[in-house]
Amino acid sequence: MRVAIIGDPVEHSLSPVMQNAAFESAGLKWEMIPVRVPAGGGVNAIDRVRAGEFAGLAVTMPLKEEAARSVDDLDVASTRLRSVNTVVGISPGQARGLSTDGAGFVNSLAAQGIALSGARVHLLGAGGAARSIVAALGAIDGCEVTISNRTHSAAEAAAELSSGAQAVVVDDLPDAVASADIIVNTTSVGMGSDIDAGPVPLPVELIASHHVVADIVYHPLTTALLSSAAFRGAQTVDGLGMLVHQAVLQCEAWTGFSPDPVEMRSAAEAELGQRSG
Repeated sequence: MRVAIIGDPVEHSLSPVMQNAAFESAGLKWEMIPVRVPAGGGVNAIDRVRAGEFAGLAVTMPLKEEAARSVDDLDVASTRLRSVNTVVGISPGQARGLSTDGAGFVNSLAAQGIALSGARVHLLGAGGAARSIVAALGAIDGCEVTISNRTHSAAEAAAELSSGAQAVVVDDLPDAVASADIIVNTTSVGMGSDIDAGPVPLPVELIASHHVVADIVYHPLTTALLSSAAFRGAQTVDGLGMLVHQAVLQCEAWTGFSPDPVEMRSAAEAELGQRSG
């Protein structure tokens, strides 16, 4: 059986590395391949699932919203988000869309023993990743979410995905961060940058030792934000955890098998090491 990751670009995706490691560990005769599909090509890719050429797809930019419009059925999360990152062939000629990003983030924190029930979470950014996380946090009892973004209307739109969320203006960022238990960077700030000299998405003096600071960026694994947070005594969560745990959920959806996230992370870390070496 084959699955594919589709999007543009996809050649540097870690998904095939993680999924193929999981398939091999389980003794499954499955394979994931990368398939470059530019915007507008999502329908044809999903037709390949309907035809049985692929058992499913991992979907990345710029196809997530297009894929949501092209499948035959959506799960609850992707219905709310109008976006999917996973497609599963559910019967001959039928394809279902799922969203595993938000649950992957929640599971990555749980794997580090970080409780979200009753927690106050502040999100930096209001793009697709933030929206997925807001929707997932909205299902957790007592979890309060604030969102800041340079474009306030985007933060307001993201906040509508959870009754426990609200947008805050950038001027109120210090107060929002001070009252938060968990700070999450969902922007691309820090991606591919030097750990010591790279940009950070908020003034680091706002970070205190009681905070958990999470960054969805995973290249580098330790971003300038996480380095600064650790220096200030905060617990940190790197972005590879979210990537791994959403991939675990994808594998479960395609195969029914629950892979070991530790093995998948090890495969991803080894690949990142080779690329940077």
